[in-house]
Amino acid sequence: MTNYQLIATAAAGIEGLVANELKDMGYQVQTENGRVRFQGDALDIAKANIWLRTADRIKIVFGEFKATTFENLFDQTYALPWDNILTMDAEFPVAGKSIKSKLHSVPNVQRIVKKAISKKMQDVYARKSHLPETGAKYQIEVAIRNDQVMLTIDTSGSSLFKRGYREHKGAAPLKENMAAALVKLTTWHKDRPLYDPTCGSGTILIEAALIGRNIAPGLKRSFDAEKWLLLDQSVWDKVRTEAESQIDHDIELDIYGTDIDHRMIEIAKDNAIQAGVGGDITFKQMQLSDYVPDREYGILISNPPYGDRMLSEEDVHELYRQMGNIYRDMPTWSKYILTSDEQFEEFYGEEATKKRKLYNGSLKVDLYQFWSTKR
Repeated sequence: MTNYQLIATAAAGIEGLVANELKDMGYQVQTENGRVRFQGDALDIAKANIWLRTADRIKIVFGEFKATTFENLFDQTYALPWDNILTMDAEFPVAGKSIKSKLHSVPNVQRIVKKAISKKMQDVYARKSHLPETGAKYQIEVAIRNDQVMLTIDTSGSSLFKRGYREHKGAAPLKENMAAALVKLTTWHKDRPLYDPTCGSGTILIEAALIGRNIAPGLKRSFDAEKWLLLDQSVWDKVRTEAESQIDHDIELDIYGTDIDHRMIEIAKDNAIQAGVGGDITFKQMQLSDYVPDREYGILISNPPYGDRMLSEEDVHELYRQMGNIYRDMPTWSKYILTSDEQFEEFYGEEATKKRKLYNGSLKVDLYQFWSTKR
């Protein structure tokens, strides 16, 4: 099989988690801002798409070069062996971005790249007319930074956070891959209790259950590259079959979620069933103050309302006060709370053991970590 230069894209702040996932899968990696580079063949492309929990997309790096004129951009794009990967009827839309570069007009950059690829394919297949573009989709991106061009082809299609299980969601849902990242940033192990007091549609706990059972997050969804002639369907079938054989059906998980809104509890239950972990999570409508842990040591993760998420600023701050008052009586539990409110510690009433800056979409947030007396 042909080997490719690949990148797994990631939200700012969690590139290290993606790199660790790839290392655990046996790859050598190079971590950069917003992405992790690695090498692999068709089988590796399928594995990365199906198994990575915290990445956004898997892309093939098809070309890298310097360009300061549109003529130079056209010539170097044309020179690449597009016919090695695109079929004659391939649909190949071009997206683009440009930062601190002479070629700063993104529409023009996209147009030149599209024109160069079209000309190359027309010449290869001896066609004078436009290509039909009625076949499989190959999403191409041209990204220019400081005059350095990177041309990539997206193998994933929809972002990897779209697992396929979340048919319903709340007013401000957390992306599935960010929820998985939150779980991985804690000290949770599958033999310890995990509790989310503001579980909403259940995403954090569902991702934890998938991790606990070793269920590949992309097992039930499809990817653009599955339709490519380059990546035979048997490769994807092989990876899925192996992934199914690695599911831990025997583990007993202690995962518990509560929310004040009974409608969200029903949504969370439905989502967990769709994800195949409905029997692994107990969801219950409950006030914060009504929860009493039945085990001495555990992990609490919460993504409470913050900013303009559903509650007024006054209500949000009162919620933080309640959390602080309640959770200080759980000293043997480690608490991890995600919020964009920089005054969180003031209202919670305690300084965090550690803070980690993350991004929930474009919104800067902090993960406040309160470690237990015994971790």
